[in-house]
Amino acid sequence: MGLFRSGCEFMLVGLGNPGREYEKTRHNVGFRASELVAQALGVKIDRLKFQALTRQADYKGHRILLVQPQTYMNLSGAAVSALASYYKIPPARILVIFDDISLPLGRIRLRAEGSAGGHNGVKSIIQSLGSDQFPRVKIGVGAKPHPDFDLADWVLSKFSPREEELLAPALQNAADAALLFLDQGLQKAASAYNGK
Repeated sequence: MGLFRSGCEFMLVGLGNPGREYEKTRHNVGFRASELVAQALGVKIDRLKFQALTRQADYKGHRILLVQPQTYMNLSGAAVSALASYYKIPPARILVIFDDISLPLGRIRLRAEGSAGGHNGVKSIIQSLGSDQFPRVKIGVGAKPHPDFDLADWVLSKFSPREEELLAPALQNAADAALLFLDQGLQKAASAYNGK
């Protein structure tokens, strides 16, 4: 067990907004990808703890804490930092999956660390952890249709049926990349999935 309470070695965080009205919006792709990870691990993310739905799972000898903050996007850091503190999981072992409007729809990109890039959920996590040194999987949801389009309206908009077709493989790639990260580290996952 060593350093890890209950043996949790990694935290995998999918970002989104709680509530049925947000389910298929651009901002909720992190939730959707984390659900695919949970399916692959044969569990459901359904235990409420520290303002998040959580579930522990095992993957290739690693104990994983799956997390979906239930605080609304711009307060995501409260749940993440509370869980990180409770389970003593350092930022380098917290993988965050979220939407990125600067990537084309259906592309994913893994990064080891970095700024929030205008994403309120990531900004909240950086502030709450006091660090931007956590790995992340970004899922492209496409840019605003024109510069004057309100950003909040865009990320809270739903995908068209055609967009859903393009998104489906990206969600699966994001989930697969997360599992590869857990097993073989970020560099391997990034070289396998960046640009896909």
